[in-house]
Amino acid sequence: MLKVEGLNVFYGGIHALKGVSFHVKAGEIVTLIGANGAGKSTSLKAVSGLVKSESGSIQYNGKDILGDAAHKIVRLGLSQVPEGRRIFADMSVTENLSLGAYQRRDTAGIKADLEWVYELFPRLKERRQQMAGTLSGGEQQMLAIGRGLMAHPKLLLLDEPSMGLAPLLVSEIFEIIKEINATGVTILVVEQNAHMALQVAHSAYVMETGRIVLSGPADEIARNAKVRAAYLGG
Repeated sequence: MLKVEGLNVFYGGIHALKGVSFHVKAGEIVTLIGANGAGKSTSLKAVSGLVKSESGSIQYNGKDILGDAAHKIVRLGLSQVPEGRRIFADMSVTENLSLGAYQRRDTAGIKADLEWVYELFPRLKERRQQMAGTLSGGEQQMLAIGRGLMAHPKLLLLDEPSMGLAPLLVSEIFEIIKEINATGVTILVVEQNAHMALQVAHSAYVMETGRIVLSGPADEIARNAKVRAAYLGG
């Protein structure tokens, strides 16, 4: 579904991505793991058109999307849930979710997806008229994921979904990620919590200083001695 080859991204004089390549098959959960600053979030932003790539290729379902505007990429079926949630604090839960569907015109489909999001996240339904800024951190993360789903994506990009959450909530969020995937949505997740990410993912890529240094089935990566020492506490 997604084929990234030889991607190079610069922030001024900083070479942030150095020939990064990774693939995502339809129906998979794929994770990019690595330390802070490894280039994981930049990889997602490059795919979704939020940062400019100097060279390389990004193919989505066989179509080259390198250099396409972010809103056009969303229209193709890619939706990103940003790091730090980026919800609209002064708008209600329902208004935030509605904004996720801003490019859609299929009223019945939007209504069905809204009900689905409320099934996934019952707390959002309870708080649907509440201002998003008054939600807890976990509820805001649920809202950010729900808003991403309202674009009806085929490929969902999740940037650090567990950041700042209590351990119990982290487990809940990852269970929901598995549920979303089970409905047929392909997922690419960037995550510093390598332990949780490797538990739910089918395939994994390890990033260090802008490069992919290891890749393979998630269970194999989880058993790798170097990965265990660096990211899984031995």
